[in-house]
Amino acid sequence: MRPVIRGDVPVNHNHQPVVYNDYKDARDDLIERMGDYCSYCEVALNSQVDVEHVLPKSLNPDHELDWSNFLLACGNCNSIKGNKDIDLADYYWPDIDNTLRALVYEKDMPPQVVDDPDVDSDRVQETLDLTGLDRIPGHPKFSDRDRRWLKRMEAWGIALRVASLLKVDDSDEMREMAIEVAIGRGFWSVWLHVFYDDIDMCQRLIKAFPGTALECFDDDTNFVPRPGGAL
Repeated sequence: MRPVIRGDVPVNHNHQPVVYNDYKDARDDLIERMGDYCSYCEVALNSQVDVEHVLPKSLNPDHELDWSNFLLACGNCNSIKGNKDIDLADYYWPDIDNTLRALVYEKDMPPQVVDDPDVDSDRVQETLDLTGLDRIPGHPKFSDRDRRWLKRMEAWGIALRVASLLKVDDSDEMREMAIEVAIGRGFWSVWLHVFYDDIDMCQRLIKAFPGTALECFDDDTNFVPRPGGAL
């Protein structure tokens, strides 16, 4: 789960904060800030993008048009999260925490709870459960309509193929091409884990995806605690 920066509410041509009459109107501003990706599973959204309310609007009508309550989500993450009555402190959030420190990504596996005494494993599992990020075939709540796991596996295969091509032709042009492929595919965390030992590629990935929270990394792209977050 990529840590992202939503930023302050956008301003209009008069430099006044934008007032949204419909929460759906915030979609393009959110995409400009954070890219066209699900804030949870990281799939490239293309035309299938929902403005997601962190606190569900049905239970928190005062926050229905609140910029600070918006993220972007795919249909699966949005529908599974649904209208659950949640306490924000029970979960880790991509716009608040360094969510990279919470999860481990391995090929052919769903995101896993990291084994780290500094991380609240129960809170990580609650975060996975909230949007069903760990649902793959065999999971009791898996649905054939949920293609997130398949798209993630496709991204793994392509990222590994690109990594092998770079070993044959490690040029700046090939690295830029690799970044273009990653941008189009999404699943940023998968790409970052495939290239975890290549600082240059990690730096390129961090800079290439809009809204990635730079404060979550040190100069060597190690994951560090996010200021103001719980992780």
